[in-house]
Amino acid sequence: MSVELRRSWAADLDAATLYRLLRLRVEVFVVEQECAYPELDGRDLLATTRHLWLDDGCVLATLRLLEELVDGVSSFRIGRVCVAPSAREHGYTTRLMRAALAETGSATVRLDAQAHLVDMYAKFGFAVDGPAYDDDGIMHVPMRRG
Repeated sequence: MSVELRRSWAADLDAATLYRLLRLRVEVFVVEQECAYPELDGRDLLATTRHLWLDDGCVLATLRLLEELVDGVSSFRIGRVCVAPSAREHGYTTRLMRAALAETGSATVRLDAQAHLVDMYAKFGFAVDGPAYDDDGIMHVPMRRG
């Protein structure tokens, strides 16, 4: 079965698909990384939120693309980037990141990278944009592109 790139605005996302996306995120961030944190932060259903995911009948990887205002300027935030353990090492993060960045054009894009992934995000043009910080027991680094 082929792996399809899918995307949806929050308002157009059906409940079953949202459940599948959230389930993968919980499996990776809460269970695998042993990090109890508020995964359901209220931003998944905002009108300007876009969800991108790779699917072969199962959700293999996902990310969330948010629109936000920073100092009165419209920009984007990529977050909740994750790949199912069984689907790693197939370039799925690259495929999702390229799709998300194609949607943002030349706008500023921010993300908060887990510290061990800084070099990976740098390959997409992101640069460190502040000091590292502890987020629920996992070190993160703010990064920015544009």
